[in-house]
Amino acid sequence: MGLIETLLALVFGGGRNAVKETAEIFLENAEAGAGRDATLKENVLAQFAAEFAGRDRGWFNRVMDGINRVPRPALAIGTLGLFISAMVDPIWFAARMQGIALVPEPLWWLLGVVVSFYFGARQQFKTQEFQRAIAATMSRTPQVMKNLDALAAMAPTSPGGADSETDAQATLHAVTPESNAALMEWRQKTQ
Repeated sequence: MGLIETLLALVFGGGRNAVKETAEIFLENAEAGAGRDATLKENVLAQFAAEFAGRDRGWFNRVMDGINRVPRPALAIGTLGLFISAMVDPIWFAARMQGIALVPEPLWWLLGVVVSFYFGARQQFKTQEFQRAIAATMSRTPQVMKNLDALAAMAPTSPGGADSETDAQATLHAVTPESNAALMEWRQKTQ
């Protein structure tokens, strides 16, 4: 009875559950995973809140931000509206297109310049932002390479991974066999 009790205490005793701990090596603990997900979501929301906190710079900035968001949707919706109006009432659409045909060429050029500057400036801003991000990533490359080399040197398959270099005590300890009482007794019996 004492052996079974000792075995069960070893597996389940001491406030631990060895079966549960072993199973958690292979399967995620759902409760802990849900807790990590909740913490992640909470941190993401806190970061978003921190980004937008204190951004209220007045009514003029809010109006300008709103106006800034109008051209792209207006152009997209307007183009779709032209296609729909051409299908719904072709005569009405043709009359409007005749009016557009009367617009002088320099005005078309001006419209092209305004639209291309608007979208071009946005594209340039996004391109510069992208280039800054690439430059920041590339500036970290030497440190990443150094870290990868250090990790490769620690791999168990790398030559000299267990090399004690100039530590004489570590070398002696590694090459000196430990005393084994059973082996010593066996050697004495076989002699």
